[in-house]
Amino acid sequence: MTRQIRIVDVFTEKPLAGNQLAVVLDGKDLSVRLMQRIAREMNFSETTFVLPPENPAHAARVRIFTPHSEMPFAGHPTIGTAWVLANEGLVPKGGLSSSSKRAWARSA
Repeated sequence: MTRQIRIVDVFTEKPLAGNQLAVVLDGKDLSVRLMQRIAREMNFSETTFVLPPENPAHAARVRIFTPHSEMPFAGHPTIGTAWVLANEGLVPKGGLSSSSKRAWARSA
């Protein structure tokens, strides 16, 4: 199994500072159990998994895991994942917005 993972430092402009985050760019077809195992292996406070959107108006769906459990929402993983998606060119032009169901949508 090969997955692209980006490690980012959130809330800082300096490398090796801020809040670390692992972003798994292609979480499609990963079981919840495997996502949890990957999050435990990364051992950061959170690891996010980018999935295909459930709503075609959204760019992606995001799931957030700590080394011990899944979280419905958390600030630095949301911001860090948004930055990675934008930096990787995975979000349509026009910006980002977040929905309460962990999906990224194009802003108006």
